[in-house]
Amino acid sequence: MKEIDAIIEQASDGNYSIYHDADALPYLITGTGKTVELAKADFLQGYEDMKQYCLEHDGEFEDVTWCWSYDTATFLRDYAFAFSLAGLSRITGVNQGILSHYVNGTSRPSAKTISRIQQGISSFARNLTEMKFV
Repeated sequence: MKEIDAIIEQASDGNYSIYHDADALPYLITGTGKTVELAKADFLQGYEDMKQYCLEHDGEFEDVTWCWSYDTATFLRDYAFAFSLAGLSRITGVNQGILSHYVNGTSRPSAKTISRIQQGISSFARNLTEMKFV
């Protein structure tokens, strides 16, 4: 089954939107909500509605799986309860001031910086899941 990135972003009004690359499928699904979970539910309902429509009208529909992918600034804002910018800077090697610019939307990270953030957080998460306490 094909896996498609569903990109989660937070708008300036605080609401969330989820969308996928328009070239990935012959149709476009979007979802919105006051929380990520509500936006996901709206997105998945839209997917089910499109599936039903396609099956009723032309009988063909390609099932896909969704990979929930955060916009970098949205991730940094949503997980601020768990990661301080100083902590994220130590984990990722990205300057704290630069991370602050991403959170505030005054600049956007390059693909290279997004990769550094992703690798740092993934490595940190692996270390946590491998940890045992006695």
